[in-house]
Amino acid sequence: MSNQQYSFFKSVEKSFDKAAKFTKWDKGLLEQIKACNSIYSMRFPVKMDDGRIEVIEAYRVQHSQHKSPCKGGIRFSDAVNQDEVMALASLMTYKCAIVNVPFGGGKGGIKINPRNYSAYELEKITRRYTSELVKKNFIGPGIDVPAPDYGTGEREMAWIVDTYASLKPGEIDAAGCVTGKPISQGGVRGRKEATGLGVFFGIREVCNMKDVMLKLGLATGIEDKKVVVQGLGNVGYHTAKFFREHGSKVVAIAEFEGAIYNADGLNEEEIFQHRKKTGSILNFPGATNLAKSSDALELECDILIPAALENVINEENAPKVKAKIIGEAANGPLTPEADEILAAKNILVVPDMYLNAGGVTVSYFEWLKNLSHVRYGRMEKRFTENMNSHILSQIEEASGKKVNEKEKQFILHGPEEVDLVHSGLEETMISATREIMEIWRANPDIPDMRTASYVNAINKVATSYTELGIFP
Repeated sequence: MSNQQYSFFKSVEKSFDKAAKFTKWDKGLLEQIKACNSIYSMRFPVKMDDGRIEVIEAYRVQHSQHKSPCKGGIRFSDAVNQDEVMALASLMTYKCAIVNVPFGGGKGGIKINPRNYSAYELEKITRRYTSELVKKNFIGPGIDVPAPDYGTGEREMAWIVDTYASLKPGEIDAAGCVTGKPISQGGVRGRKEATGLGVFFGIREVCNMKDVMLKLGLATGIEDKKVVVQGLGNVGYHTAKFFREHGSKVVAIAEFEGAIYNADGLNEEEIFQHRKKTGSILNFPGATNLAKSSDALELECDILIPAALENVINEENAPKVKAKIIGEAANGPLTPEADEILAAKNILVVPDMYLNAGGVTVSYFEWLKNLSHVRYGRMEKRFTENMNSHILSQIEEASGKKVNEKEKQFILHGPEEVDLVHSGLEETMISATREIMEIWRANPDIPDMRTASYVNAINKVATSYTELGIFP
């Protein structure tokens, strides 16, 4: 167990139980949904560059097979332990159910700090891990499909797919054994910004709901809303970018070395470059430094986005939070105690389990692309452009007016892969938000949006089990 005062898996179970009370399902069925179906804990030796042998500790958990395959990232981190991997796998089950992605939840982890290893050592560790998974039938396009997470990215996914394909010669769908791959290896365009864009789409939809905004005393829409982002990794960076581009003001950005504030708004790309040059986000021109990174969480703002680590908002600092909306871009940034405190303060928490589902949604699109062996847009792009061009020329002829060049290009544009991926993600996040809010509106006794999300997930997974005939 990690040094947290309670286990992460227990806190997921606690949220689950809180929501289960608002459903009608049999206790046995609820117990089955909660349980992790398979836990693979492994140890394997890897020879390091200096000749010594290190025994690596690693895990893969398959939480639920109510839908196949299982799906979930692999993280490389010192903090990896069985409890954390189990918690993240179970969250994946609920996340996929909420956003209507037909996967069961899974998660993997290797207990290493990737910064302490050479690229060659990381490659050996990743490939050995993959071959261990293949041996036990714990990976495959129809079994269990990993993806990137903390400390892993396209490079590691390319090693995984290569190792898998070499151990399964002739498997035509081998590329579908893992997602988050480089484009040249069957990856999908739009994967990098997917989680941040999903966070943006989800919160934008909440902000467009008049009744919700009225309760919070905010104007409808996201224009001019003040946003604070904690974390300038991939998710934090893209979340800040989409909010800024759509008229919100990102007034503060926090990283582990500290935080910076500017009431007129910050530009994430300039800060990213400044950090690259100086090694820190602090002393950014025109911004004020904040003494502690965690101070950013207590700033006056409309929307607070914790996009870094778990448990950053807890019973200690929750009473000091002044945001009206908290968008959980990270996994588990709030403790259950914080949830209670914030609900009592009428702060709306938009929960991680669906808000950061952009990554798995786009992973699903990548997996479908791998199984169909054709990139998105290849079939219809020119057809759409030719059709739009024809319609436009007919309208111009009939009306005797010309459409200006910029509008013309927009109308004529046939969808590229990235357009279709973004559009699919937008549709996914909007409909998931509406489904959750419908459940919450229909049952005012549900205390918060997280519980409403769990109710939605439990209902879908339970229905799936019932229809499989496993539970009468």
